[in-house]
Amino acid sequence: MNRRQFLKAAAASAILPTILKVRGVSAANGEMQYRTLGHTGEKVSIVGLGGAHIGFSYVSDADSERIVRTAIDNGINFMDNCWDYNGGESEIRMGNALRDGYREKVFLMTKLDGHDAKTAAAQLDESLRRLRVDHIDLIQFHEVIRMDDPEKIFAPTGALEGMLKARQAGKVRYIGFTGHKSPEIHLHMLDTAFKNNFTFDTVQMPLNVMDAHYDSFTNLVLPVLVQHNIGVLGMKPMGAQVILRSGVVTAPECLRYAMSLPTSVVITGCDSMAILQQAIDVARNFHPMTDDERTALLARTAPVASNGKFELYKTSHHFDGTWQNPQWLG
Repeated sequence: MNRRQFLKAAAASAILPTILKVRGVSAANGEMQYRTLGHTGEKVSIVGLGGAHIGFSYVSDADSERIVRTAIDNGINFMDNCWDYNGGESEIRMGNALRDGYREKVFLMTKLDGHDAKTAAAQLDESLRRLRVDHIDLIQFHEVIRMDDPEKIFAPTGALEGMLKARQAGKVRYIGFTGHKSPEIHLHMLDTAFKNNFTFDTVQMPLNVMDAHYDSFTNLVLPVLVQHNIGVLGMKPMGAQVILRSGVVTAPECLRYAMSLPTSVVITGCDSMAILQQAIDVARNFHPMTDDERTALLARTAPVASNGKFELYKTSHHFDGTWQNPQWLG
């Protein structure tokens, strides 16, 4: 590593120490740890179970149920999902797993793609049926990845209007949004909300060891969320395994780095019991990275992170479900 790369890594981490102490943990070492979900006051586990992986075709119905229930039995109470994951199979499988009293033990989140109120409401109702529940704790506008998405969502008869009605009807409790393309789009979505006298309860975005170096959500969006006490949902801690292919960082390091940010929860996909156990172990034994540890890790990842090669969700359409299926937007 040359001096320029080291200084770049140090600069990427310089913003963090002033906000890292905002989120605390609430358990002794060896137990699942929990944080407060922004201004909602809800307590959520520092690691959340991603919904996409449990719906993959190579994961059996029985294994998906075992993964969900084992996660909950070990203290993971944040469940992630989406209306479009695996053609609805992810929600169906999670709904099956949440029977027999498991629903009452979790904070359930799902996402929808519709930009207009009618489409969004229809997708929400479908999610409720698949998940076998009468309400969702958190609904999020999925894949805010275009600069004009906020205007469509906040337009008269837009998706927000539909979700505000759903909240009034008791179908949802909290409202947030997700995206993985650009921090500038996230900032535009937040600004659009503020201009409409609305504050999101949560925001979901990629937070990982590569992001700090390239078009960074960590550096640009995270401080805004902390300032407004909006729940921070970190996703793609390993970039859907792509980051691990760099060969410069391990999965536990990726998880611990993301948990050391002022996140409320770090969502990770688990397609096997072994991967789930890895996430549980990191969460239960978590202690925040020191400034020196963080700087060293960012210095190690800097040489391979500067062009977004390992962040395909930013640099390609590989993860853009609504780009491949524009009809989902309504």
